Amino acid sequence: MELNADFTKRVAMHADDIPWRASPMVGVDRRMLDRIGDEVARATSIVRYAPGSHFSPHVHTGGEEFIVIDGVFQDEHGDFPEGAYIRNPPTSSHTPGSEKGCTIMVKLWQFDPDDRTHVRIDMNKIAAVPAAGRPGVAVTPLFKDPREDVRVERWDANAEVAVEADGGAELFVLNGGFQERGESFSRHSWLRLPDGDNATLKAGPEGAVVWIKTGNLRFAKAPKTS
Repeated sequence: MELNADFTKRVAMHADDIPWRASPMVGVDRRMLDRIGDEVARATSIVRYAPGSHFSPHVHTGGEEFIVIDGVFQDEHGDFPEGAYIRNPPTSSHTPGSEKGCTIMVKLWQFDPDDRTHVRIDMNKIAAVPAAGRPGVAVTPLFKDPREDVRVERWDANAEVAVEADGGAELFVLNGGFQERGESFSRHSWLRLPDGDNATLKAGPEGAVVWIKTGNLRFAKAPKTS
């Protein structure tokens, strides 16, 4: 399966317009944002766990990165509430589920194969820091290495915000919204900008909280399945 697999093109996806598709596990459904592959796939998805649902134990051969966007995600490593950011690197394993139900935005098979860095951050416990030289913007850093920079940015109401897409950029709206090139983005909308496609966005009247990743698209490729 291929969905939004041309990383040289701008892509905009809005959660309310995307149908839920069942996963192989009962009670776990997905809204697909981009994908190369079938059940083993380089993928970006919104995944919803019904109360009491879970996946079988599995190893993340290509790594898994996600942010909890509502409810409480659970595995043997802990309970992770809305606002938790997790990186499970290649060769890591777990048994994910949710007793009360949850929704996550997850990225699979997008790690350096040699990455072994685990990250577990609860953003509810970290203050955002005003961004130098960027009026109306505060930043919560989540992860940075030579391949990518991951953070959450909080934009004041009606702020004009420049996003540099050196190596590409992905933006996922956690709360509020913004406009980009005349298109409106609201909660759980996703925007992918190709390498070099810098943009100036305008936050809505309530401001915006946006998960952002830059630099990673220069490494985008299909997963190895053999």
